[in-house]
Amino acid sequence: MAEPSETPDKPKAATEAKDSLIVRAKHWGEDLLNLLLESPLPPTLLATLVFAQHARPFQLVPMLFPPLLLFSTYLNLNGYKIDSAGTTAALSGSYLVLAGRRRQAIWSRFGARGLIRGATMALALANVIGGGLAYTFGKRSEEDEKRGHV
Repeated sequence: MAEPSETPDKPKAATEAKDSLIVRAKHWGEDLLNLLLESPLPPTLLATLVFAQHARPFQLVPMLFPPLLLFSTYLNLNGYKIDSAGTTAALSGSYLVLAGRRRQAIWSRFGARGLIRGATMALALANVIGGGLAYTFGKRSEEDEKRGHV
């Protein structure tokens, strides 16, 4: 059924300007960056995954990361989004280096622990990239105005 805005000789798709692949990728990247910058979910999810891996048997050094990642979430919720992004990126990068040093046999990568480890490292890498970009290109003056500081 034709919509009222369409005419029989000019379909709707032909009248709209098509974005190039580069423009669509840029918009997608901006949306992803805003999601990583605005949402406290990535550091919280990473803290949950790190805790799930290292709580039993308890491993001291990796278990230092969940409270620090939750502090990053606290910063984000209190309006310090750029600082939170930088903190999350730094902690995620540190965890990625620490977790990357452990080697696993090929057959153990497809078990429950291996899949959780892979998801944790993938999320940590996404946090490093997204948080690093948000920290690098974030505008502190706009953030200060939103919080009411001059």
